[in-house]
Amino acid sequence: MLGLIGSLRMGTRSLAAQRQGVEVAGHNLANVNNTAYAHQRVSIQSTASGDGFTQPVGTGSEVAAIRQIRDQILDGQVVTEGGVTGSLESQQRALKLASSASAPDSGEGSQQLVTGLTDFFNAFASLASQPASIFEREIAVQKAVALAAQFPALDQRLSRLSDQLDESLDADLDSANALLSDIARLNFQVFRTEAVSGGTANDLRDQRQAKMESLSGLVGFDAVEASDGSVAILVGGEPMVVVDTRTKTFEGYTAPDGRRLIRASGTAGPLVVTSGRVHGTMDARDGALKDLRDGIDELAAALIDEVNAIHTTGLALDGTTGRAFFLGSSAADIRVNQVLLDDPTTLQAAGAPPVGGSFARGDNRTALALSKLGNEAIADLGGQTFGGAYNRAVGRLGGELSSVNQRLADQKVVSDLLKGQRDSVIGVSIDEEMTDLTRFQRGYQASAKLITTIDEMLETTLGLKR
Repeated sequence: MLGLIGSLRMGTRSLAAQRQGVEVAGHNLANVNNTAYAHQRVSIQSTASGDGFTQPVGTGSEVAAIRQIRDQILDGQVVTEGGVTGSLESQQRALKLASSASAPDSGEGSQQLVTGLTDFFNAFASLASQPASIFEREIAVQKAVALAAQFPALDQRLSRLSDQLDESLDADLDSANALLSDIARLNFQVFRTEAVSGGTANDLRDQRQAKMESLSGLVGFDAVEASDGSVAILVGGEPMVVVDTRTKTFEGYTAPDGRRLIRASGTAGPLVVTSGRVHGTMDARDGALKDLRDGIDELAAALIDEVNAIHTTGLALDGTTGRAFFLGSSAADIRVNQVLLDDPTTLQAAGAPPVGGSFARGDNRTALALSKLGNEAIADLGGQTFGGAYNRAVGRLGGELSSVNQRLADQKVVSDLLKGQRDSVIGVSIDEEMTDLTRFQRGYQASAKLITTIDEMLETTLGLKR
C-alpha cells in the first residue's frame, strides 16, 4: 500500500520523468539543423510495484534511458561510401588539373604541341622546295625551336602538378592525424561518461561518428567497436586508434622510385589504402598523370631519334655532315643544336651524293625525308604518327576523366540515397518534437495536479485531529 506519502513520491517521480521528456524534446529541437545529430527519445518505464491489500500496486514511472535513434548498418554504409566518394572526387580534381596542364598555352604566339609538330614538318616541306634558301632554313630552325620549347614547358607543368598533389597528400595526412586524435579523445570521453552515469553518451557518440565520416573521406579504414564503447580504427591492418590512444600516425615518405607514399609511424612498408582522398590522389598521380608524362617523354625521345637519324646523314650547304638536329633525350631536355641556331647554313637538307658524284647545293633529299616523317608510322610509338601519339596520350587522359566523372555521378546518387535514408531515421522532425513537447507538458501538468491533490488530502487528514 502506497499511502499518501508513497503517492506523493509517485507524483514526484512522474514530474521528473515528464520534465526529462520536455528537456529531450527541447534538445532535439535545438539540434534540428545539426547534420551530425541523431534525435533522441526518452524511454519511460513503470517503477517496481508495491504491496497492496489484495494485489501489487503501481508506484508510478521513471526514465529508463535516453535512447539515440540510429541505424548502425546505415552509419557503416555512409562511412564506407564516403571513402569511395572522397577517392573519386580527388581523382576528378587531379585529372582536371592534368587536362588543363596539357591544353594549349595561353598568350599570343603560343601553340598546342600537335600544331607545333605540324608546323615543324611543314617547314621542311617548304625548305625542300628551296633547299639553298637561307630564309627557309631560318624558318625551319625557328619552328624547331618553338616545337622543342613546348615539350619542357608541358613537362614542367605536369611535374609541378605532381608536386602539388604530393603537397595535397601531406596536408590530407595532417588532417587525418588530427581526426585520429579527436576519435581517441572522444573514445575516452564516451567511456568515462558511460561508466559514471550508467547511460549512453549520445552526444559524444554523435561527435565521434561525424569525425569517423570525415576521416573516411580522407583515408579508408575499418572500425571495430569494443564492449567499453570505444572504437578501434585500423588502416591496412595497422591499428591507428585503440581505446583512448592514437597508437600510430600517418607519415608521408619518398620511396626509392621517387614517389610520395604513406605509412604508419614506426613501420617501414607503405600502407595499403583503398579509398578516401589520399587513395584518389595517389591513384591519379601514379596512374593517368604518370601515363601522360610517360607518353610525352616517349614522343620527345622518338622525335629526337627519328629526326636525328635522318638529319645526321644529310649534307649542309658547305658539304659537312654528321650533325645532330636535336639534343637531349626526353621532354625535359629536348633542344635544338646550338650550331644550327648560330648558323642555319649548317642545317643538313641535302642528301649524300652518289658514289663518285659531286655535292649539289640544290639537293633536297634530306629535307624532303624530314617533311615526310610527320606522316609516317613510328615503331617506337606503337605504329602511331607523332601527332597521333600525342592525341592518344591526351585522349587516354580524357577517357579516364570521363570515366571518373561518370563513376562519381553514380556514386553521388548512391551516397545521397544512403544519407537520405539515414536522415529519415536520425533526423529531427519539428512537428514530431512539438507534439512530444506538448505531450510531456500536459503530462507534467497532470503530475503536478496529482501532487496538489495528494497535498490537499494530507491537509484533510491532518485536519481530522483538530
